[in-house]
Amino acid sequence: MKLFKRPPLIGVDSDAALSEARALMARHVTQPSRRAFMQRSLTMGGLSMLTGCSISSNADVETALSRISRFNDTVQGWLFDPNKMAPTYPESMITRPFPFNAYYGESEVREVDEASYKLEVTGMVADKRSWTLPELRAMAQQDQVTRHICVEGWSAIGKWGGVPFSEFLRRIGADTSAKYIGFKCADDYYTSIDMPTALHAQTLLALTYGGQPLPPKYGFPMKLRMPTKLGYKNPKHIKAIFVTNTYPGGFWEDQGYNWFGGS
Repeated sequence: MKLFKRPPLIGVDSDAALSEARALMARHVTQPSRRAFMQRSLTMGGLSMLTGCSISSNADVETALSRISRFNDTVQGWLFDPNKMAPTYPESMITRPFPFNAYYGESEVREVDEASYKLEVTGMVADKRSWTLPELRAMAQQDQVTRHICVEGWSAIGKWGGVPFSEFLRRIGADTSAKYIGFKCADDYYTSIDMPTALHAQTLLALTYGGQPLPPKYGFPMKLRMPTKLGYKNPKHIKAIFVTNTYPGGFWEDQGYNWFGGS
């Protein structure tokens, strides 16, 4: 691997700069904000992104953190190996109960009507017809027992089953040279992922949890399950999928979270 030599920080006290950035970010660790997330995301590439930046104001900190975030996304994309599998576990290690996780309380979980549900497919695909749940359930299914890793610092092991996303993309004639796949959800959540992750063998359109239809609190009727990504990249209650070369962003990503979100 080629190593990149960091240029010197001309006119900037790097230790003081990093200390000030961390202090500013630490004031916001009580909520899922850009600074709280970035405090956990500073890498050795982060300091080089501060080159030439004064961080004496919040605006300057935001600029520096945005550069670090973009740098981290790029590096994670370079390092991602589409042939490397995430660890799997025996069912005896499943976390019971598996935690509920969303940007709202469990009492606000969205109820999706199974009979009328249709998955919308648009963008760079040959077949833009909508899919019903019976049609999705009729496809070949896989199970996986993998670890969900949350950016908040906790993790849990669960058993998901569903359609390999790569197979679904093949069935709809998706252009796999496209850069992004975006997701819109019934709970107004939205996110997007890179094509290599979409084609990863462990990326599932999950329809079941623990061998049963996916419960509402875990994302009924369908969620995207990716053990290679942090939890916020795994959308629930999916109602639309689109393939595009235009950057789609995401609910948390548009608030400053890293877009790649690898675990």
